[in-house]
Amino acid sequence: MNIDRMKAELRRDEGERLTAYPDPLTGGEPWTIGVGHTGGIKPGQTCTPEQSDAWLGQDIAETTADLDRALPWWRGLSETRQRALLNMAFNMGVPRLLGFRGMLAALQAGDYERAALEAFDSRWALQVGDGPGGREDRADRIAEMIREG
Repeated sequence: MNIDRMKAELRRDEGERLTAYPDPLTGGEPWTIGVGHTGGIKPGQTCTPEQSDAWLGQDIAETTADLDRALPWWRGLSETRQRALLNMAFNMGVPRLLGFRGMLAALQAGDYERAALEAFDSRWALQVGDGPGGREDRADRIAEMIREG
């Protein structure tokens, strides 16, 4: 997978902030910094662009490893579909992604049209509207990545 491209897509979809901010859904924990980095982050904490990039690389590696453990078949998808799945997992976590049973079954079966519809027809697709690109951009883009591969 092209990690630089994945980083650019996550920066576009998650945004990048060098000062900690509260979770948009809870208004508090977990505090986030950089590009969606959580874990031990405190209100008011800051980081450098270099630290943000290092955390992003680590978080991508951890999410990739989690996907490898949970969905070993995902590596057989095209790189574009892998990036779409990783983007979703990065945003919501692998445990929540596993709740997308219909989408995952369709992906594994190669029914990409149904998988795209399942991704878009979800609470997640509504919630990503809080990000810098908005629901229409991110959810549409990921659904199209799944559909077209």
